[in-house]
Amino acid sequence: MESAATASADGAAFLEFVDYAISMLSPPGGDGDGYESPGDGPAPPRPPWAWAVAQLLKSCCAYSSGVTAAILISDLFQSWTEQRKSLTSKRKVEVTKLINTRNKRRRLPNTVTIDSIREKNFFSPKNVLEAVVIDVFVLPGTNIYMLTLGDMWSASTIDLYLHRRYYDCIGQNGILNKGREVMLTGCCLRTAMEGSGHARILPTEYMVIILDEDRDEDAMLLAVQFCTYSFSSLILEENINNIPYSFYARIEKIESLEPFGCTERKQITLADNDEAKIKLILWGEQVSLANLFSVGSMLALDRPFIANFIDNNHEESQELCLEYGSATQVYMVPIAQQEEQVPFTPTQVKSQGPRLSCVLTDNTASQVTLPRDLHGSVDFSKYPFRVYVSDLHDRMVGVSLFGTVTSVCKTSASGTFYLELEDTTGVILMKLIFIGPWSLGRVGVGHMVYISGLICTLSSTNIREVSWREKEPGSLFVNLSLLPALLNSTCLHSLSPLSDLPHSTNRTYVCRVRLDRIDFDSLKVLLFHNICGCVVHEHSGGLQCSFCKCACQSGCAHGFQLHLAITDASAKVFAWCVGQTAVEFLQISPDEYLELPEDERAMYLYALQNENFMVAIANASKRVNDCAMNDGLPVWEITRAQRCE
Repeated sequence: MESAATASADGAAFLEFVDYAISMLSPPGGDGDGYESPGDGPAPPRPPWAWAVAQLLKSCCAYSSGVTAAILISDLFQSWTEQRKSLTSKRKVEVTKLINTRNKRRRLPNTVTIDSIREKNFFSPKNVLEAVVIDVFVLPGTNIYMLTLGDMWSASTIDLYLHRRYYDCIGQNGILNKGREVMLTGCCLRTAMEGSGHARILPTEYMVIILDEDRDEDAMLLAVQFCTYSFSSLILEENINNIPYSFYARIEKIESLEPFGCTERKQITLADNDEAKIKLILWGEQVSLANLFSVGSMLALDRPFIANFIDNNHEESQELCLEYGSATQVYMVPIAQQEEQVPFTPTQVKSQGPRLSCVLTDNTASQVTLPRDLHGSVDFSKYPFRVYVSDLHDRMVGVSLFGTVTSVCKTSASGTFYLELEDTTGVILMKLIFIGPWSLGRVGVGHMVYISGLICTLSSTNIREVSWREKEPGSLFVNLSLLPALLNSTCLHSLSPLSDLPHSTNRTYVCRVRLDRIDFDSLKVLLFHNICGCVVHEHSGGLQCSFCKCACQSGCAHGFQLHLAITDASAKVFAWCVGQTAVEFLQISPDEYLELPEDERAMYLYALQNENFMVAIANASKRVNDCAMNDGLPVWEITRAQRCE
C-alpha cells in the first residue's frame, strides 16, 4: 500500500489542503465520538471528507480570481458551525413535549432551521422546513389563519400565513392542530421591516402534513379515508375526476422527466398495498413538492387529479397518472431511518496514516454508523474519510470520488455518457445520465475531477456498476483542471518544474513557464460546441459535435486549437490548448484574429514569444480515439493559463 504522500499525488496540494482544513475544524485528540451516526444524533466533531471537499470547491468557484487559505478556512468554519449548530443545539421551546420522536427519520436535503432563517432573514424557495405546530390563531381583525412553528433544532419560533387550501384542516376536529408535524417548501419570507413586527413565512401551497400510524386519530383517518380505493380501481371515463379518490401508497422512486416545452417535470412512482403502481407527475413550480418526499415513505393522497400520462414525445398515452390538482391534499408517513455499521477499510487506515491509527486503538472507533435506504444501500455522503476506487462495492449510494479522467465518450443512448476515472488504487467506469444534453462543460482525458452522488451496485455477473444522475440530491461534478482559482490560489497548488512532467501521468501540474514559440501552422481556428467545448464537424450536410454527437446548426462558435512550446529553466515541453486557455496565450479573440491579414497574423504570433505564464498541465496521452478532439495532438494539454509579469 502506498504512503499517504503518494496516495495524494493525484491531487497534490489540493488534497493536502483538504486534510489541513479538516484538521483545523476537528477537535484535538480526536476519539471514537467522531464516528457516531451523522444522522439526527450528535454532530460528529470531524467534518465528512466529501462535505469538506464540496464546500471548498464551492468557495473556489465563488472566488474565481483567487482565494487565500484564510478565506477558505473561514468559509468552511462558518458552514461547519451552522451545520453542527443545527444538529446539536437543544430545543428551548415547547417542541420537545409536542413532537413524536419515536420514529427517527433522516433529515431531508436542503433542510434549514428556524434559527438560521431568522439569522439570515432569508428563506429560499428550494429550502425545506421540518417543523411542529406550536399554536394556531387568527390574525386580529382578519379571517387569516396563522401557524406558529418550531423545530427541534432551534431556540426560536416563526409564524406562517396558512395557505387557504389548508383551511379545511383547521378547527376543533381538524388535523392541523397543536402538536402536528408539517414539512413545507416553496416558501418566501416576509422580512421584518421597521415598526412592522418580526419576519413571517408567506403562504405556500407546498406543505405536507405528517401522520403517525401509531397515533389513534391518524390511524383512524388512514383507515376511513385512504383505504377504500386502490390504483387498480381507476377506470378511464370522462367523469373520473368527479369521484373523490383517495390513495395510500409507498414512494418507490423519485426522478426527473424531460421538460415539457419549458416546463420542468418530476415523476414519483407510487405502489399501493396490492403492489399496483402509478405515476404522480408534478409540473412547473409543483416540482418543489418533491423536496418533501423520500423513497420508502407512505403517501396519503386526497383527491389527486387523474389524467393521461404525457410521454417524452409530448403525446398523450392511455396510461393513467396522478397530478397535484387544486383540490389535492397530501399527507405522509415518513419512513424510519435505518442504519448500518460500516468498518473502515485498510485504504482509509493507511491513507490517514498515524493520525487514524492511534484512534483505531479503540475498537469502537473502527467503524462508522451510516444511513441505509429501503433497498439496503448505504449512504456514504457522510463518510468521514475519502473513498477510493478500490473501496467501491455493492449497495453504496452518495459516494464521492476524486481522480483523473482516462476516457469519456457518448453512447448511442440519448443523454447517456461513459466516463472512466482513475485514482491511486484503480480505475472505474461510470455511467453519467443526463436529463437533457451534456451539461458539465469541457471534460477531457487527463483532467482532474471531483464527482459526488455516485451509486455503486454489483451486476448479476459480479461486476461493479457505477452510475451518476444529473441534478439528483447530492450530485456534484467539478473539473479542477479548468478551475481558475487553481492557478490564482497558492494554497491549492505547489509549483512544479517542467522536468517533473514525465515522472507522473495521474495528476495536473501547475508550472510557471515562458512561451518559447508558436508556429503559424500550429494554430487553427475551428468551430467548437458551446455546451461541451469540443470540435464541430460537417456531417450529412449539417454540423455535428465530435463529442456529444448532437446537431450544432446553432450553439457553436469559433475557437482556437493551439500547439505551442513552453520552457523553464529545467526543460522544454510541447503542448496544446483550446478555447479560453488559447485566448489567454494569444491575447486576442478568434474573430479578431481572423480579421488580420495573413502576413500580420504571423508577425502577431512571433511577437508573443518570451511572455511568462502560470499554467495547469494535464497528461492527455490516454486519449480514446472516439473522444479525441483531433489526431496528432501532443501528449500534454494546458488546461488553464494566466499571464503573469
